Parts: sequence; C-alpha cells; structure tokens
Amino acid sequence: MKEIGVYIHIPFCRQKCYYCDFCSLVSNEDIYKQYINCLLSEIENYKIKLINLPHEWHEEKLIVKTIYIGGGTPSIINDEYIVDIIRKIKEKFTVDENAEITIEVNPGTITEKKLHSYYDAGINRISIGLQTTNDKLLKVIGRIHNFNEFENAYKLAKSVGFSNINVDLMIGLPTQTIVDVEQSLNQIINKNPKHISVYSLILEENTILEKKIRSGELVLPNENDERAMYWKVKNILEKNGYSQYEISNFSLKGYESKHNTDCWNQKEYLGFGLAAHSYYNNIRFSNLCNLDDYLGNIKKEDFCSNIQIHEVQKSEDKMNEYVILKLRTMQGVNFQIFKKIFKIDFMKKYKSKVEKLVKQGLIEISDYGVRLSIKGIDFANVVWCEFV
Repeated sequence: MKEIGVYIHIPFCRQKCYYCDFCSLVSNEDIYKQYINCLLSEIENYKIKLINLPHEWHEEKLIVKTIYIGGGTPSIINDEYIVDIIRKIKEKFTVDENAEITIEVNPGTITEKKLHSYYDAGINRISIGLQTTNDKLLKVIGRIHNFNEFENAYKLAKSVGFSNINVDLMIGLPTQTIVDVEQSLNQIINKNPKHISVYSLILEENTILEKKIRSGELVLPNENDERAMYWKVKNILEKNGYSQYEISNFSLKGYESKHNTDCWNQKEYLGFGLAAHSYYNNIRFSNLCNLDDYLGNIKKEDFCSNIQIHEVQKSEDKMNEYVILKLRTMQGVNFQIFKKIFKIDFMKKYKSKVEKLVKQGLIEISDYGVRLSIKGIDFANVVWCEFV
C-alpha cells in the first residue's frame, strides 16, 4: 500500500497574466472537451505509464491522500468536467475518506453553480487567485478581475459551504508600495480565510511583464523594498494568528496545505494533464508541454510518448533534495527523521556545509535539527544551493 497525491493540470485561461510563464493558454470549448476526454483517458490508463518507467515494476495499491486541481484556471471550464475528473480518480484509485481535495479558482470565472458542483463532488478546499486588492495593480499585471469580483467569489464560496479557503497574494509588483501590501493584507485578514499564500514576483523571461520592465514602461520595487514588504507580511499575519510553515505560506492552526506539505516532505504524487509533473519511485517525470502532441498521443493511445523523464534519483540526489525541500519549511530538517529515512547521521553527512552556513548566519542548529535563520529566510536560495 502506497500513499500518493494526485495533481490535475487544467491549462486554460481567459487571458494569460502578464507575469505568467506557466504552461497555460487561451482556447475554446471544443478544445476543452477534447482535453478533458484525453485527461480522463490518461487517468484511466495510468498504469501503462508507470509500467514503462525505468524501474522495476510491481503492482501496488495506491491510496490517494490529496487531490489538487491547478492551472491555468480550472474554474474556466464547465463544472461538469471537474465532476467527471473527480469521479474518474475515485474509479481508478482508492481515495482516503479524509483526503484534502483542492481546486484553484479565479474571480471572474466562478459561479454559484460551479461552486455547488465542486462541493457536491467532494472538493473541500478552494484556492482563490487574487494577487492584490488594488484594482490598478490588477490591471498592471494583466488579471481579468477586480477586487469586487473577488469579494463576490469569496462570499459565494462561503455561502455554498466551503470553510477551508486559501487566498493568493503577490508582493514586489510594479509600482506596488508597502502601503499597498499592508492594505491588501488587512482587507483579506478581515475575511478570515484559513490560509494565505504570499509570493514574491519572479520576473520570467519573455513574459509581457518582463518586456514592459525591460523597456522601462514599468519599474519594479528595489530589493530592499521587496524584502520590507515580505517582513511586513510576516509580521502582520503572525500578529493575526497565522503561522508561517513555509517560505510563502501561512495558515491558521490545522489548515496547512496537505498537498504542498506532502511535496515538501518528498512524498510521491502523480500528475495528469498537459505538462503535469509526477514523482514516483524516485523518478521525476512530466507530460509534454505541447497541447497538440499531448492530445494526439492520447488519441492514438500512445500514453508513453507523452512522458519526459527528468531525473532518476540516486540515494545521494534524494538526500540532497530532501534537505532542500525541508529547508523551505520553518520546521527545517529533523535529525531523527532524517536518520530514520536515510539511515545516516545528518551532521556526519553535511558537517562542513552546516558549519559554513551557521558561520554565515543563514541557518540555526539545535539538538533537534537545522532550519533557516531570520537572515537565512532572505537568502534562502544561497542555503539551498549548498545542497544541490
């Protein structure tokens, strides 16, 4: 018996956000239908892919602990498609009765009917992509909604019965000030969501936003201002009862994202859909990113041609990755758990790296384990690079 997570990728959007470098695209209802039929076929035939991975195959009973439907904008497609996806997963896998089932939704694409369908299908967690409560900033980054539409979506979700709601926010946006960030936080906290994710903008090459920055049309906050925004976020959320459990994630007690936490604990998951990533039996692989190729292969029942192998981990690779993932979390690496998993003492394995990072003030060490220091949170990439 093996516990896994399931990730479903819905790549469609009404409009691509100006900062987005994800595998997402604008399409139409005919393509939606073709895509969902192929996605359902991929789930139906998941064993074909697993059998053909570069590892010794043996039949295992898989217990699904979490399901995460992400995008793109999953709420853009017909709600019946989402119901069909959940039904197919339950047909092919044993889904834990207490499984966390999340769907990402965007204001401007959600309706009361869709929310009722999600709820009745067993979805018990909603993640709403807001990014900022400032309407001018929403236009600057190419979002299709305004704050009022978010408020309506949030109210609808609550009225339907969703109590576990996450709200996504972003900092470091063009023209954004620390006052903007504080105002957004306070407006969201007043709604009492169980979870708030706050991400720093990453300027990806060849996105619309990157081109606008490069041309001088828009200007980003400087690094000091962006870091001030981050610490303002952390302080405000903690004062209001939210605990930071990962670099970008805060929750009320007991409402940490189980799906993401499992990923940071190096748990296994299977991804379905265009460009969806999987981690299974120490192999990291994904589906193709080209929609025509993805659809064409599945229509030919050639499921394996969609697979791209990224890494077949050796024990050393797995250990290093585990450390990096755990050092994303505020808990850090627990010495006892590390030894139980890898049969080796953490300090013997990484003594010189730990001593270097402690000397630089980037990590803290105790009898319990190691974790990022306050300074290390600002220089987390430097810490993680030590273990690559």
